[in-house]
Amino acid sequence: MAETAAPAEDALVSALAHSRSAAEVLEVLGSSGDGLDGDSARERLAAHGPNKLPEKRPRPAILRFFAQFNNVLIYILIAAGVLKAILNDWIDCAVIVSVAIVNAVVGLIQEGRAQRALDSIRGMLSVTAQVRRDGHWQQVDAQTLVPGDIVRIASGDRIPADMRLLTVANLRVEESALTGESLPAKKDVLQVGPDAGLGDRMSMVYSGTIVAAGSGTGVVTATGTSTEIGRIQSLIADVESIETPLTRKLARFGRQLSVGILGAAAVMLVVGKLVHQFTVDELITAAIGFAVAAIPEGLPAVVTITLALGVQQMARRRAITRKLPAVEALGAVNVICSDKTGTLTQNEMTARTVATARHLFDVTGAGYRPEGALELDGAPITVADHPDLAALLTTMAVCNDARLNEADGQWRVVGEPTEGALRTLTLKARIDDADWPRLGVVPFESANKFMVTLNDTPGGERYLYVKGAPDRLLDRSATQAGGSAAEPLDRAAWEARIDELSARGLRVLAAARRPAGSDTVDIGDVENGLEFLGVVGIVDPPRPEAVTAIATCHAAGIQVTMITGDHAGTAQAIAREMGIIKVGDPPRVLSGAELEEMSQTRLRQVADEVHVYARTSPEHKLRIVSALQAQGKVVAMTGDGVNDAPALTRADIGVAMGIKGTEATKEAAGIILADDNFATIERAVEEGRRIYDNIRKSVLFMLPTNGAQSLIILVAILAGFALPLQPVQILWVNMVTSVTLSLALVFEKAEDGLMQRPPRTPKQALVNRADVAMISLVSILVAGATLAEFFVARAGGYPLAVAQTAAVNMLALGQLAYLLNCRFVTSSSLRPQVFRGNRWVWRMAGAMIALQLLFTYAPFMHTWFHSAPITFRGWSVAIALSIVIFLTVETAKWVGRRFMPTLVT
Repeated sequence: MAETAAPAEDALVSALAHSRSAAEVLEVLGSSGDGLDGDSARERLAAHGPNKLPEKRPRPAILRFFAQFNNVLIYILIAAGVLKAILNDWIDCAVIVSVAIVNAVVGLIQEGRAQRALDSIRGMLSVTAQVRRDGHWQQVDAQTLVPGDIVRIASGDRIPADMRLLTVANLRVEESALTGESLPAKKDVLQVGPDAGLGDRMSMVYSGTIVAAGSGTGVVTATGTSTEIGRIQSLIADVESIETPLTRKLARFGRQLSVGILGAAAVMLVVGKLVHQFTVDELITAAIGFAVAAIPEGLPAVVTITLALGVQQMARRRAITRKLPAVEALGAVNVICSDKTGTLTQNEMTARTVATARHLFDVTGAGYRPEGALELDGAPITVADHPDLAALLTTMAVCNDARLNEADGQWRVVGEPTEGALRTLTLKARIDDADWPRLGVVPFESANKFMVTLNDTPGGERYLYVKGAPDRLLDRSATQAGGSAAEPLDRAAWEARIDELSARGLRVLAAARRPAGSDTVDIGDVENGLEFLGVVGIVDPPRPEAVTAIATCHAAGIQVTMITGDHAGTAQAIAREMGIIKVGDPPRVLSGAELEEMSQTRLRQVADEVHVYARTSPEHKLRIVSALQAQGKVVAMTGDGVNDAPALTRADIGVAMGIKGTEATKEAAGIILADDNFATIERAVEEGRRIYDNIRKSVLFMLPTNGAQSLIILVAILAGFALPLQPVQILWVNMVTSVTLSLALVFEKAEDGLMQRPPRTPKQALVNRADVAMISLVSILVAGATLAEFFVARAGGYPLAVAQTAAVNMLALGQLAYLLNCRFVTSSSLRPQVFRGNRWVWRMAGAMIALQLLFTYAPFMHTWFHSAPITFRGWSVAIALSIVIFLTVETAKWVGRRFMPTLVT
């Protein structure tokens, strides 16, 4: 036995095995048709390692837990806790630290399972294999296979390694998990070109795919990580998921806020020391009070709670969220890259059209459920009234090995998907082949491209029935079925009809027959004399709800791009039917071969103009997603096969199919569709937009609260008068509003016209210029009202504690008024709807008022927070000023909508 090549050389052999003859591959691998001997197999196993994917040690849970704290807002949250500890307020310190820990735990639970994506791919490898060793066939553990082994495969087997085929017998392999093609690939032993794509390598079978029909033998060319599926695993391991728009914006916002707080504190300390000669202790107390006032410590908790509630809402809408930020990220998506098979289409082949010499019939219904009818010119027909149609459908029924089974309301095909579509068609036509007993069969072969059966008919006649490629049957036909008798074959008309159906993306199969006449007929003798009966057009039909969802996405400014392993013609036809290619748009389709020749720079230039990609590989999908992201797009990638997993990991948001999706795809995704329904994506986008709106409302609500408090402290220090609010009172206001009013906005429903808005641009800041103006205005209004309340009380001769308590109540009521302004950010709140639609507003408002009454009148609160009872006058002034704040903000919103509409949307 010749020595095997080194592992590195074997990798080269595997990459080019499809373009070499079987004899060349065997020679290079040092093998033969009799396989390896036991000693050679053991030596090669030691050199190449076991046929399995390596397990990567996951990071320890403790490190993944601490990684959850790597967020600027969490730093701010912890800093607030430290400041409270400095103030000896250990209870509030414990509360804030607890919020940070809960946030980390939630993130760990939601995001800590990404490593299982690799584990699930390992599970796709075959467990055992039939291998020829020492001159005879034996069953071995698939992990012991090595390059050069001769392996036997049969229908239902999972391919245990990448192999160059040596012999085939009607071999067809289900490769959709790797190539995305909906139909099993026909295999042959003939070599193909070196540049052939994965789906066109007829002479190869790949680890993890499944034999749909037939049998064969092959020589192992690659095992373990060298296989195609191992290469995909390495792609997933190498691809780093990127931050979502929300996480990027929150991080940027946190950094900007931190710089602003430090800068303002420095100015305040300098002025307090140089102008007013405050002592060091006074300055430290003021700085702590300013920092506590300025830091929105409740914001991370509010964001987390908003996202968590969004997860629950998404689950009710059949979308399961694995990563919290993914909920909001969908709201920012402006491109959805979708796999075709099983995502946009049903992954159930369906007969759509039946053509005879006289008529073109349409078929209703989709999938393998035998419900529907045949129609002529839009009206249902009876098959018995059309003898030519009955003959065609009878042939498709008797020359067919597929069966349909129903389980739990789901219809499944046992056999070839194409034959399953024909079986469904004949059941719709009420044709039963039980009365046509089969006497013999010639199975479908790639060389002939047709199948023949010999059957007796109910009338006692005997016929050869043939089903297969139209060109092969036309070559063997002399006549065609007419209205009542056979007539001369009109080949030109049939070829025109076949071209028409193929242009619509249909796979066309033909039927023919010939009387057998004697018991000694040669069933394989169908070289001539056939009667051509007609053709059937079959397609993997689009999901009707997906067509509607695509239209909704287009209305919302979201581009839908189809990436498929199918041929360009089929992809283009499906894209037109689904509305991905709009009427009047040039039907531009890029193939995998064209992508190979295209530089990444050129792809970036054209990616925004191309909406259909055909014959793609996992690397192509990665390149497409990366090219769109380089243009500033926020990309969602949907898919169900393991070939989609790397692109799902790279995309801003990966969306996997929950029913037909592989485990690898689900674990690589951020969102899983429990119903495999593309329309669920549209609903998820709407939910994502609502969640972003609510987070933005929470930010716009909380920042003026902190802005007003810090402004009060800043003004007091710069003006040199006593602090209107003590640090512990500031903490009280922050705590009360964080646990009450801030959470009310979490439950806001979607505003009108949400899905008619264009997607927000990725560069759009969480707080834009109009927001900054509004935050500044509200901060000044609330701070001014609070200072006015404080000075009115002091001017009225009330003690400092009473004046400060009145100021705290003014802060709280001012925020309640502003909460109503925030319910409708892009429209007016001066309407009855502001008082309904969100019961939590009033629940939280009631809770806040109850807590403020406790703060004002409970003796123990007077001790803890230096508060004091106030009179009705103090309440009435605060209420009146709150109404002024509400009306002033509404006026500012109207001015913004009227004169600066682009800034407020």
